[in-house]
Amino acid sequence: MIHALFAVCFAVHAEEAAYVEKSSIASPHATQAAAADERFVYAVSNKVIAKLDRSNGAELALSEGEAFHLNSALLLDGRLYSAHSNFPEKPEQSDIRVLDPESMKLEVFHRFESPPGSLTWAIQREGSWWCHFAGYGAEKNKSCLVRFDAEWKETARWAYPEELMKDWGLMSLSGGIWQGDVLLATGHDKKLIYRLKLPVAGGVVEWLGTIPSPFPGQGIAADPKGGGLVGIDRKRKAVVFAELETATQR
Repeated sequence: MIHALFAVCFAVHAEEAAYVEKSSIASPHATQAAAADERFVYAVSNKVIAKLDRSNGAELALSEGEAFHLNSALLLDGRLYSAHSNFPEKPEQSDIRVLDPESMKLEVFHRFESPPGSLTWAIQREGSWWCHFAGYGAEKNKSCLVRFDAEWKETARWAYPEELMKDWGLMSLSGGIWQGDVLLATGHDKKLIYRLKLPVAGGVVEWLGTIPSPFPGQGIAADPKGGGLVGIDRKRKAVVFAELETATQR
């Protein structure tokens, strides 16, 4: 169930609300992304996904299957999907890996032919997959949001505004999650969440503003138990749970 506070961020400015850390779980694998359900937490590193007991943080199992550079984590219909690329190798290769939480087998779900960049997150909404392909450094401007239908046919593509990309430094977006019609996205190393929206016309995403958060970038996901978000703090190697609070609540 989505926490009632989620609706607040549609109506307030970034300086009036912030995601605030409520708890954390240490894991050496919390370096790329995290996801959670009512019982388990999944910490994602470049090559491994760890399954943790949500009640006490104990490591229960590690994924089995090759991976080079995992990003993001999406729990969907009992399976966990993670963006995967060969970053920083060239030419760029990207795919989505899927984890069976019971067997902990990690395998390729979908491979992209000639991707426009390095895939950093892939999420679902209204029957479509929404994928962010990143460019870095001198190629940062090629970062784009691409929508695919159920058969993986590209149905739309959006660029990002120059002022937003400038805020990324030499990096790109690392995480994303839909919240109604607003896309919450994280960068690589700043403790903030970008609020984005698709334009009524044109092919450039609208930047609505930012919200402070305890996550220094990387992948984020919805927390069905707490109603907020789950992400990571790479420096602390911790999965972090956060909830949205207004200025009067802090």
